[in-house]
Amino acid sequence: MPTANVDVQLEDRSYEIHIGSGLLEQLGALCTPFIADRHVIVVSDSKVADLYLAKVEAALIPVAARVNSVIVPEGEQSKNINQCDQLWQLMIKMPSDRKSVILALGGGVVGDLAGFVAAGFARGIDFIQMPTSLLAQVDSSVGGKTGVNLPQAKNMVGAFWQPKTVIIDIDVLKTLDDRNYGAGLAEVIKYGLIMDADLFARIESNIESILKREQAIVTELIQRCCQCKADVVREDETETSGRRAILNYGHTIGHAIEAVYGYGEYLHGEAISIGMVAEAELAKQLSMVDEAFCDRQRSVFQSAGLPVTCPTGKESELIAAMTRDKKVASGKLSFILPTKLGDVKAVPSPKPDVIEAALRACS
Repeated sequence: MPTANVDVQLEDRSYEIHIGSGLLEQLGALCTPFIADRHVIVVSDSKVADLYLAKVEAALIPVAARVNSVIVPEGEQSKNINQCDQLWQLMIKMPSDRKSVILALGGGVVGDLAGFVAAGFARGIDFIQMPTSLLAQVDSSVGGKTGVNLPQAKNMVGAFWQPKTVIIDIDVLKTLDDRNYGAGLAEVIKYGLIMDADLFARIESNIESILKREQAIVTELIQRCCQCKADVVREDETETSGRRAILNYGHTIGHAIEAVYGYGEYLHGEAISIGMVAEAELAKQLSMVDEAFCDRQRSVFQSAGLPVTCPTGKESELIAAMTRDKKVASGKLSFILPTKLGDVKAVPSPKPDVIEAALRACS
């Protein structure tokens, strides 16, 4: 199966996304321009390392000057500033320097964490993304957002730091459990909802093949989502024009759910699925979409096995958590809400009682 490539055009920060089967075996060649005769630090988590770290090391050792690997605990709990500090201290001891390169081998947590460690060490060193979860492959590995969580707010500390390349081997999805695969589908569906109605329809009509992880349709979806993300990032790399904000559909409420119920209680994609359902209800409360839109969106999430109901009893805590979200500006909370399939817009400062009504409507 041929490799599908997507170019992320960002002037001197441009890079290529490689998508295909068997890319793990080609890793050394794909990384050579960025790691030849350089020190490489592979950052992975305990679960992914058991599956793929030995193969990655074997591919890198003939090319790199030296390879070290660091394994962090699996899960969202590793995405914190203390873990960053531990990694920086280990890198000093290796020793690492300004020419060292970090390769992130794992899902979104590892990619965000390793990318932020790379952005901070020696005021910024090169890094490479090799995402192993569907969610990371279609979203978090592309675009240069790196960071960690605070107990009160998700992704509150971070930096824009673009990778040198992104290598997506779809074969690794064979070892991804059903729950994490489904969580990744939430972000796939999001791209259809915010900017590509044809993509949404393609997901609707092929959901069984997608759930069976048939190679052709999965590769197509990953490539299309990466292209959508690349187009948005090219227009608004550091969220200055507002265009990149469309990617936050479902995330204002979704991040609040993660913060209030504890990181890890809901996978990120699960929280975002609920967030999109709730934010569509908010759009309906504001007469932006109708019940038919909400029903169609909800049906696709349900077909993908994703949660669509918002936990009850903590509406006030969720609204309070939203006010601490990193997207709040000058004390004002803004939502990205749908206007129709394939289109969204920013809506500033909905009243708390309207937000609470939307949360209750999807409970």
